[in-house]
Amino acid sequence: MCAALPDPAPILQLATGYWGSQALLTANRVGLFAGAPAGGETAAEAAARLSTAERPTLLLLNACVALGLLARDGDRYTPTPTAAAFLSPASPAYLGDALRYSDDLYGPWGRLEEAVRHDHPTLPPTDILGGDPAQTRHFVRAMHQRALGIARGLVEVIDLTGRTRLLDVGGGPGTYSALLTDRFPGLRSTVLDLPPVVAIAGEILAELGASERVATLGGDCHTTTWPGGNDCLLISGFLHRESEAGCRALLERARAALAPGGLLIVADVFTGEGGDGPPFACLFGLNMLLSAPGAGVHPAPAMAEWMADAGFTAVATHPLPPPMPHTALVAVRG
Repeated sequence: MCAALPDPAPILQLATGYWGSQALLTANRVGLFAGAPAGGETAAEAAARLSTAERPTLLLLNACVALGLLARDGDRYTPTPTAAAFLSPASPAYLGDALRYSDDLYGPWGRLEEAVRHDHPTLPPTDILGGDPAQTRHFVRAMHQRALGIARGLVEVIDLTGRTRLLDVGGGPGTYSALLTDRFPGLRSTVLDLPPVVAIAGEILAELGASERVATLGGDCHTTTWPGGNDCLLISGFLHRESEAGCRALLERARAALAPGGLLIVADVFTGEGGDGPPFACLFGLNMLLSAPGAGVHPAPAMAEWMADAGFTAVATHPLPPPMPHTALVAVRG
């Protein structure tokens, strides 16, 4: 008698998971949620507004209803509260730019086999770091929108009271610096990142009203001289772009840039000790494989060990509040 086979549904759901993601990314790309009329619209009206063909537009609208992004009343379609909150550019919680970066990664993910076989990125790193202005803007704006939530979680678990000088290495859009300097009076920050990145960061800092609290320094964190004498230093969402050797080298530079007793905060997505969970961290590791040579998600215990080897003491682990998958490792310059 044959044993009963397991349910294949999880495998089939994984195999077709990109159907829903591409429907979302396409709807965002064509502007379905940007400027959608308050009273809803028919497929014909949506097609005219978006300059798309009517029959395929109807299929996309119905798919978005099934995915919980649109509500249908007769032949009229209206964004659901969730879509209105996160996909409308008029909303303060807008995530559309973050989705545009995911859209830019869709093609490279289709070449995952190539990256696995040959260990090289399928998205040239320079494209999102200045080489392609549109992709760079998508990337930096996406990092800002994602960091808004993560930084708010970080300020709740990290105490920088009384500290005055923060160096934000690989700080991208400057979002962390803006929120930290707002949370802790007297704190000023310098964001060090590549010149095309900090050019966009300057725009974002102005939008946040943080230009007087946060300065930018264009340069490569591997070769540019870091300002010294800082009493706190942040490396957030950056070390997953580095190999172990790269992480260790940057931790050594961090120690040199901190005054004695200075605080180092490393915030990132980490795996557990074995490297095989949680799922988001493992998949994010594959995502980094596609966009940076030698990149990947590191185990949190290993990062704590590398920090200790670099001369940091009292390494403490602070998971950020769910659903954020990030953890902050905090240590003191010995």
